[in-house]
Amino acid sequence: MAGSDEVNRNECKTVVPLHTWVLISNFKVSYHMLRRPDGTFERDLAEYMDRRVPANPRPVEGVSSFDHVIDHSVGLEARIYRAVAGNAAALTLPILEFLGGAPSPEPLPVIIFFHGGSFAHSASSTTIYDNLCRQFVKLSKGVVVSVNYRRAPEHRYPCAYDDGWAALKWAQAQPFLRSGSDARLRVFLAGDSSGGNIAHHVAVRAAEEGIKIHGNILLNAMFGGVERTESERRLDGKYFVTLQDRDWYWKAYLPEDADRDHPACNPFGPNGRRLRGLPFAKSLIIVSGLDLTCDRQLGYAEGLREDGHDVKLVHREKATIGFYLLSNTDHYHEVMEEIAEFVRANLL
Repeated sequence: MAGSDEVNRNECKTVVPLHTWVLISNFKVSYHMLRRPDGTFERDLAEYMDRRVPANPRPVEGVSSFDHVIDHSVGLEARIYRAVAGNAAALTLPILEFLGGAPSPEPLPVIIFFHGGSFAHSASSTTIYDNLCRQFVKLSKGVVVSVNYRRAPEHRYPCAYDDGWAALKWAQAQPFLRSGSDARLRVFLAGDSSGGNIAHHVAVRAAEEGIKIHGNILLNAMFGGVERTESERRLDGKYFVTLQDRDWYWKAYLPEDADRDHPACNPFGPNGRRLRGLPFAKSLIIVSGLDLTCDRQLGYAEGLREDGHDVKLVHREKATIGFYLLSNTDHYHEVMEEIAEFVRANLL
């Protein structure tokens, strides 16, 4: 068994850039420390270990940010990012003035982003996600609202979805997020891992309630099911993640009496629902071929297509989880351009 683990590590390092391998390997070690066998979680230790950065109202590299409570009933907070032309201190805008601003005359994308972490880890202030949201601002020239949703196992299904919905409703009510001659919200939903799962479920509810979403951007979205897929069997433990890891997180998030065919986990599975006839948003689905759940993500894309929805699938067969967190591969740069083009094409 030890020999097999060593082969897997060596194989992984030949495919994955060193910096990415170190980053994701460190996450894997810390995540293993934080998960308890009884399904509980070392939350205090997780908060201590998570590398975070404060918001910066003063622009850094053309992007400023601030934290704002968007739902006081549950203490739901978001970090809001915007592009600023320059880095001078004089350009720092008070939060209340920004929130009370008038709609932009030019069409402005608003990306509501849900961070990853398998529903249990990370936050809107986690360094890797702060960096990613800044990149989204630069490539979209818009506003990013990164949602600090409540995490499992303390807050199970449907808390993360409720928080995502609350964020969308909050955005709808903000004049400063409206833009264009028609002064309307041009919103995209985005997320990676569990955040991609949240984006899907919020988008479904938006479609049901007649709220226009201009596009969904899912990076390595976290889906599952009871029956194992070919990629789950083939890649189990080879590139950072094991099925045992994934099963723990689903058990921590789903209702206590649910299995992995619950619609939250397996939206098009035996207990799920189809989306034919719903005005579901266009989707950009980014899949890493070395993610053990890649078959789930490809199946999700196919399910949307079968139901008549517009899907742009970007399948990076030699990419692994987290490739979009560091700008050290062609995968990163090409996918960022795909995201920029998707936003541009669907803004109006």
